[in-house]
Amino acid sequence: MKKILTSLALIGLVAAGTGAAATWAIAAEEAHNAAAPTHFPIDEPKEISWSFAGPFGTYDKAQLQRGLKVYKEVCSACHSMNLVAFRTLSDLGYSDAQIKSLSAGYTIHDGPNDAGDMFDRPGKPSDYFPPPFPNEQAAASANGGAAPPDMSLLAKARGVERGFPQFVFDIFTQYAAGGPDYIHSLLTGYDQTPPAGMVIPEGTHYNPYFVSGVSLKMPKPLSDGQVTYDDGSPQTVDQYARDVSAFLMWAAEPHMEDRKKTGFRVLVFLLLFGALVYLTKRKVWEGVAH
Repeated sequence: MKKILTSLALIGLVAAGTGAAATWAIAAEEAHNAAAPTHFPIDEPKEISWSFAGPFGTYDKAQLQRGLKVYKEVCSACHSMNLVAFRTLSDLGYSDAQIKSLSAGYTIHDGPNDAGDMFDRPGKPSDYFPPPFPNEQAAASANGGAAPPDMSLLAKARGVERGFPQFVFDIFTQYAAGGPDYIHSLLTGYDQTPPAGMVIPEGTHYNPYFVSGVSLKMPKPLSDGQVTYDDGSPQTVDQYARDVSAFLMWAAEPHMEDRKKTGFRVLVFLLLFGALVYLTKRKVWEGVAH
């Protein structure tokens, strides 16, 4: 009996020592990761309340118009949006005359003409947003060797994987705002101070929400009062980030509202159809002995 008690005591001491060592190792790893993280983004994107979130969410057209203004006055200097045609801006509440006026403000490089030459002309509603650079190589050269990504599908292409159990809840809440949440957090995450000991490469900017490293070459693009709103909305970095993130979500999925309406109708039909099938089965087999 004494030997058994002694063995149990030794096992307890070994387990306690192992637990203490594991705790120390975890603490040391966390301290190391603060200055040299092994996963990105360092901070998880903040979840924002979006009007288009959830199974019944819809776009806020006023917000989309503000987001378009932020894109035009800030983002379009570096980022293209090659898959968005001017005519689709009717979804944002613009009239045909407004779209014609907006598209005419852009210069489209077109051709060749009958003489075989390329030429410039004013934009038309059927045109797409023209890129700020003639080609990808020129875009990379003007931005430190990395071409800025096209923004047409950015809100669907970007995002952070949500681990267990969040992804389980996402199935029921229909969470699909990972891209806008990420874009908003990235645009508002420039003013944070990096942890002590973290080395930020020269010519880059620290952002704990960046999904590919500790810093990125794009400087802080937004500042308070940078874009003038005509509807009285706050002219702050947070508001700009929210508006342009919502606009990019629309650009990536312009038919989202129609998709949700169709899905809801299909579910209602399936429920009614299932109920009719069940009642038919009861009626047909009611008098049959089992």
